[in-house]
Amino acid sequence: MVEGLRERKKRQTRQHISDVATGLFVERGFGAVTIAEIAEAADVSVNTVYNYFPVKEDLFLDRGADVTDRLSRWVRGRRPGESAAAAVLRELRAAVEGMSPAVGLFEGYADFMKVIVEADTLRSRLWAIQQESLLDLVGTMRTEGGAAEGDMLPDLVAGQLAWLHGTLMGWIGAEMVKRRKPDQVSREALVLLDEMEELLGEKVLGYAVRGG
Repeated sequence: MVEGLRERKKRQTRQHISDVATGLFVERGFGAVTIAEIAEAADVSVNTVYNYFPVKEDLFLDRGADVTDRLSRWVRGRRPGESAAAAVLRELRAAVEGMSPAVGLFEGYADFMKVIVEADTLRSRLWAIQQESLLDLVGTMRTEGGAAEGDMLPDLVAGQLAWLHGTLMGWIGAEMVKRRKPDQVSREALVLLDEMEELLGEKVLGYAVRGG
């Protein structure tokens, strides 16, 4: 579907406001910056900021929807002959190898995380996003696996895949906060990912294989 001019301008405005806000939060801290200051710096009205971001926390964690749907998207996009777990592992390896900002492998990540660590409301919002992601994945696994009512296997598999993703993201974050180089952390993260894959059982690795 081709993006129209109106949609593109809205997306660009939203991104501009978020970028300006993030810069101010990193510079001064989340609690010290007001919506009015963000609006002034972004050259928009306060109402415009609230139209795009009803909650202040979403100005900083503006990609929450992408994170919430990430694992489900990967599962739904698995290749013929590929299981749900195999698709998630493949996507994670690609993101780590490519040093994607989506997994925290970028210069300046320590400054980004410092804002979250110092703000209780941001930590709470981040936890909520993680829970929303798990619930979304459970629904996807039940659908993609054709689970019968009362079958808990898709829920258990979803929990394992969420653990895989969350553990890897947490480890990368902890290492990047030490202001290490992204390429160094990337190499070690791939080793960790291999070790975590070895811990997954056959039921998890072989669940919801897509037909050819």
